[in-house]
Amino acid sequence: MRKFASDPPVEIRVGDALSAAGASVAVAESCTGGLIGSLLTDVPGSSAYFDRSVVTYSYDAKLTGLGVARESLDDHGAVSEPVAGEMAAGVRDTAGVDWGLATTGIAGPDGGTPGKPVGTVYVGLAYRGEWGSGASYTRVDRHEFDGDRIEVKERIARRALETLEAAVEAE
Repeated sequence: MRKFASDPPVEIRVGDALSAAGASVAVAESCTGGLIGSLLTDVPGSSAYFDRSVVTYSYDAKLTGLGVARESLDDHGAVSEPVAGEMAAGVRDTAGVDWGLATTGIAGPDGGTPGKPVGTVYVGLAYRGEWGSGASYTRVDRHEFDGDRIEVKERIARRALETLEAAVEAE
């Protein structure tokens, strides 16, 4: 299951970065189904910076669990930039953490379209700045990965953690 791990694995590196920054993270997962939370909790001591992983696989779960707008889901679909951003901001704000991380994509083997082929994922990242500072932000990156369903899920999870690691280190 850990076919694409680097040395040291990103789950250790991002934990070190969050600890050094005194920051916390919560994750909203769709296509990764809890894998990011699993990777983070593989690291001893992760409770110091990891709050939760919420698996919001369905439209209803995204709407009721994270406050993703019905209009975003209707207009763009679950696998979209607006939904990934709203997922990340929703989990950040409902958990009250510094960082929200979200994944929504198509792991396969079916479900792809010409515009969104199997392996397409949107990774949402939301940062909580101090009130009134204007430092809060949400951003979304789109990626495409090859492989079978399990491989695609691991690649997505690791890329999401790499995105978080880079952002924490830059902050």
